Amino acid sequence: MSLKDQLTEEMKLAMKARDELRLSVIRLVRSAVKNREIDQKRELDDQGISEVIASLVKQRRESIRMFGEAGRADLVAKEEQELQVLLAFLPRQLDREEVGELVVKAIAASGAQGPKDMGQVMKALQSQVAGRADGKMVSEVVREKLAQV
Repeated sequence: MSLKDQLTEEMKLAMKARDELRLSVIRLVRSAVKNREIDQKRELDDQGISEVIASLVKQRRESIRMFGEAGRADLVAKEEQELQVLLAFLPRQLDREEVGELVVKAIAASGAQGPKDMGQVMKALQSQVAGRADGKMVSEVVREKLAQV
């Protein structure tokens, strides 16, 4: 089942269950996917849909950080609930340790010598971590590992 079909099915289930939060998040995702399809003038495949969901996840994480700094616990809670719904549609997220292992392999494969080779390592990692890890966390891990080389 494609991701688009899965979103449609989940939307139907959320309607039947009267789960307003889940329904609104799924509608948001479908709308964002439709907008991206209009922009690109082509239908998105599962990878493209995952990228849209990943960008929505990134927005939620940023909102949680900003609302937390502003002391808005009510909005933080709402954003965290939306984040959990979005994460259910993405592949299992890599933790910092798993990213570290991939970074070590990428450094060895690319022959990186230090921080100046960060671009090479990031390029080698992109296909392995796309949609499975936060880009900011990946770049932090790469920077740490390259400083040790």
